[in-house]
Amino acid sequence: MKESLLILVPLVAAVAAALWPGDRTRVWLLPVVGVLHTALAFWLLVEPPPVDPGAWLAFDPLARAVLPAVSLLFLVCAVYAVSYLRVRAERSNRVFVALLLALLGLLSAGHQARHLGVLWIATEALTLAAVPLLHFNGTARAFEATWKYLLVGGTGIALSLLGSFCLGYASLHGGGGGDLTFAALTAQGTGLSRPWVLIAWVLLLIGYGTKMGLAPMHTWKPDAYGEAPGIVGALLAGGVTTVAFTALLRVRAVVAAAGAGPVADRTLLAIGLFSMVVAALFLLGTRDFKRMLAYSSVEHMGILTIAASFGRVGVWAALFHVWGNSLTKGALFLSGGNIRRAAGARTMDEVGGMSLLTPRSAAIFVTGMFVVTACPPFGPFFSELLIVRTAFETHHAAAAALFLTCLLLAFFGLTRLVFAIVDGRPRTAARAVGKRFPETAGVVVPPLLLLGFSLWLGLATPEVLRTAWTAAVAHLFPTP
Repeated sequence: MKESLLILVPLVAAVAAALWPGDRTRVWLLPVVGVLHTALAFWLLVEPPPVDPGAWLAFDPLARAVLPAVSLLFLVCAVYAVSYLRVRAERSNRVFVALLLALLGLLSAGHQARHLGVLWIATEALTLAAVPLLHFNGTARAFEATWKYLLVGGTGIALSLLGSFCLGYASLHGGGGGDLTFAALTAQGTGLSRPWVLIAWVLLLIGYGTKMGLAPMHTWKPDAYGEAPGIVGALLAGGVTTVAFTALLRVRAVVAAAGAGPVADRTLLAIGLFSMVVAALFLLGTRDFKRMLAYSSVEHMGILTIAASFGRVGVWAALFHVWGNSLTKGALFLSGGNIRRAAGARTMDEVGGMSLLTPRSAAIFVTGMFVVTACPPFGPFFSELLIVRTAFETHHAAAAALFLTCLLLAFFGLTRLVFAIVDGRPRTAARAVGKRFPETAGVVVPPLLLLGFSLWLGLATPEVLRTAWTAAVAHLFPTP
C-alpha cells in the first residue's frame, strides 16, 4: 500500500502545518513533503505496484503515467515557496502552506481515483482547497477572481456529478449493478444503455472540461491565473488541469467500451480545436502577461483534447505533452511571478525593460515562451510534432492545418507581449519596485530547473516514461 502514502503523507502534513506555531519554520514542510512525495512517486514509476481491478484508489497505469510529473512540479514549487513566502512575510502563511499540502494530497487522490464518486469528491475538494490560495493577495480583484473560479468551477463540478449519476443509470438500465468503478463500467461495455452513456458523456465533458479550462468554459482562467500567486498558477495549470484531463480519458474509455467511441472522439476534436482558436485570438489581443499565461493554458488544454481524439498514438502523445506542458508552465508562472513583483504591474502598458531590472527571470520567461510555443529541442516540440503527424496519419488533415495555424497565431501573440515587457526602458513604477527585488537563487533556480527538465524530456526521454505512457495507452485501449 505504498501508493496510499502519496495521499496520506501530504494530508497529514497539511494538518501539521495548520497546527504549526511558527511562520518561519512552517514553510519548510513544503520542500520536505515534496521530496518524500517525489521520491515515492518515481519509485512507483520504476517499480509499479500490482493493481486490484476492483480498487477505488490505485496507482494504476494512468496514474503512473502522469502523477510523477505533478509531484516533480510540486517539489520545485515547494522549493520556490521558501523564498517567496519569506518575501511575503507580512502575511501569515498558515493557511497557504496547509492548503498547498492538502492540494498535493488531493491531486494524488484524483489521479489514483478509479471510481466515479471518488474522482468527483477529489475534484470538488481540489476546487474548494484552491479558493483561499487564489485569494492570498487579498485584493479586490483577487476576491472577484476567487468568486468567479468558485462559481464557474462549482457549476462544472455539479454537471460532472450529474453525468456520474447518468453513467450509473446507464449501467442499471442495461442490466448492470450500477457499479461506478471504471473497471466495472468498461467490463459491462455494450451492455450500458447507449442514450444514457451519451448524455453522461456530454455532461462529464462539460464538467471536467470546465476544470481543464476548455473553451467556452474557460472564463474563470484569465482572472484566476491573473490574480493568483505564481506558485498557485503553476499548480493549477500543471496539476489540477491534469486531474480533469485524466478523468476525461477514463470516461472516454467507458464510452468507447459502450460502442460510442467515435462520437466521443469527434466531440473531443471539436472542443479542442475551438479552444485553440479562442486562445489564439485572445493571445493576439491581451496586454496582461499573467492573463497571457491563462490563455496559453487554454490553448494547451485544447492540444491535449485534440490529441486524445486521435486514438492510441494520440493519447500517447497527449501523455507526453502533459509532462512537457506541466514543466514549462511551471517555469513561466514562477518567473512571471518574479517579474510581476519587480514591476509592480502586469500589463505591457505599465511594464517594460525587465531585462534590465530582472535579467535572470526575464531570460527564463523568454526561454519559456519559446518552449511553450513548441520550439526545439524541448519536450513540447516533440509531443506536438507527434500530434500533428498522428493527425495526418488518421486522415485529419484539415484539423492539422487549423492546429498549426493556431500555433502560429499563438506564437505571434506571445512574442508580441513578452518582448514588449522585456525590452525597452523600465517604467517609473518598475524602477522603484525593481531596486528592492533581489533575484536570489531561491527564486531563479526553481524555474530554471523546470526548463532543464523540459529540455531533458525532449533530448533524452527516459525509457521508463515511454514504457509508462505505453502501459497507460494499453490500459485505456484494452483491445487494438
